[in-house]
Formats: sequence, structure tokens, C-alpha cells
Amino acid sequence: MTAPKTTGKRIRLTADRVLSAALELADTIGIDDLTIRRLAEALDVKPMTIYHHVPNKEAIIDGMVDLVFAEIELPDPSLDWKPAMRARCVSAREALARHPWAAPYMESRTNPGPATLAHHDAVLGCLRGAMGLDMTAHAYALLDAFVYGFALQESTLPATGGEEMADLAELVVAPFPEGTYPHLVEFTTGHVLQPGYDFTQEFDFGLDLVLDGLERALGR
Repeated sequence: MTAPKTTGKRIRLTADRVLSAALELADTIGIDDLTIRRLAEALDVKPMTIYHHVPNKEAIIDGMVDLVFAEIELPDPSLDWKPAMRARCVSAREALARHPWAAPYMESRTNPGPATLAHHDAVLGCLRGAMGLDMTAHAYALLDAFVYGFALQESTLPATGGEEMADLAELVVAPFPEGTYPHLVEFTTGHVLQPGYDFTQEFDFGLDLVLDGLERALGR
């Protein structure tokens, strides 16, 4: 039997396909190394072809950020604000873990897309249903500062747990004379090097602390 002949016809390029490819490429090589030329190579087109669908790299980043926002679960309007926001924040952290370049860009775009705007509107609506405007502003800023900050820290750590973390911790502590940094050594040996340690578990503790604090503030 002979292999079936292929037509050689390329999939039609669209703006959505450009943005999806850019997202995948940034996840692989990082956003700093994302260029129009490398994107064109990934799409098997000439660089100038990209510009027929998106005007420049900034527009590509705008679209990529909008795709990340589209992955984040919106607050469930059938739930109370606290569980609804908890689910949303967990979903946001998971999306940012899938796209480790994204955290610094999520709130910096001046041309937000429809998914970005819909997300912000839904979050504000969830908070506004339970609290006044001033408290909504406090809650929104605090929750996003925690989620984005944690995601940024998580994405830049050389290790978060397991053997990699154990090896790193021992490497950091070992060169110093005994007693030089007693608190750091105590924390490393008594906590970080214990079985089951995983930095990522701190997210749930921190998020619940923030939500509980907001709930107490509302009660006042």
C-alpha cells in the first residue's frame, strides 16, 4: 500500500491562531524571547504575514493576556462571595502556573480584551453584592495582590518541594559555619527538609487568611 498523498494545503492563518501560537510559544520560551520572527517560524509563515492579523507585539501580548483571563473561572453568582472568590482565586493561580510569564502583565495592559473586561466585571459584581464600594476596592486589591504575588514568586523559585527543594536547601545552608544563621538553619532543617514539604501548599493557607480577614472586616 502506498501512503495517501497530501495536498500540502496550509491551515488558514487567523488572528486567533496567531494568538494561540504566541501563548504556547511564550509558555515554552518565555515572553522576553517571544519575537515576531520566532512566532512566524512556529506558524510556518513569513514574519510579514503575522502583521496581516495583528499590528505589533504589544497587540499580541494584549491578546495573550485576554486568553489567560478566559481560562480563569468566574465567580459563581449562586454562591456567597467568600466561596465564590476562593474558587476564582484558586483558578487564577492555576492559570498563572500554566502561563508563568503572565503574572506581571495581567493588570498592565491598556487595551484589555473582552475576556479581561468580563472577568473584572464579574469579580467586582461578586464583591459588590456583599459589601460597599470602599470595601470592594480593598478586597479586590488585596486578593489580586496576593494571587499575583504568589504566582510570581512561585514561577521564579528554583524549586518548590521534593528532592529538588531538599538539594537546594542543603546547598544554601551547608557552606556557612555552624551558628551563623541559626533561624534560617532551624527553618530549613525543621520545616523545609521535612517529608511532604511543598511551598505551593502555602497558597491555600494565605488565601484563607486573606478571605477570613476580609470577612472579619465586613463584620465590623
